[in-house]
Amino acid sequence: MVEKILATSAALALIDELKKQYGAFFFHQSGGCCDNSAINAYLPGELTIGAGDVYLGEIGEVPVYIGVNQYQYWKHTQLIIDVIEGSGGTFSLEGASGRTFHTRSRVFTDEELQELGLTATRYSCELGSKK
Repeated sequence: MVEKILATSAALALIDELKKQYGAFFFHQSGGCCDNSAINAYLPGELTIGAGDVYLGEIGEVPVYIGVNQYQYWKHTQLIIDVIEGSGGTFSLEGASGRTFHTRSRVFTDEELQELGLTATRYSCELGSKK
């Protein structure tokens, strides 16, 4: 089974720390400049999850959602959550720890896209030229 979301060991360790400190929480990957383009960890009630969000799966037994518009851009990629040093101006629960979650990604293979029910579209280096 192809997973849409993964976490590094550093991210899983920070998730465990946050679970001990805060209990239950969830992640949301939003898009855009003003509503933050980083993945953020929220306590229940801090952000409403609704029809405008897509459930990606869980990392460290914590649910992960993404804004539907952002998902349309990233649905062909596997999101890999890591941790970097710094707070980055984040609204996220880990902000005071001196570390922040960081989203990396990799493009799914054609086989993975097929398993996910997505169409594989490859572009050449020529602007707008499809293969």
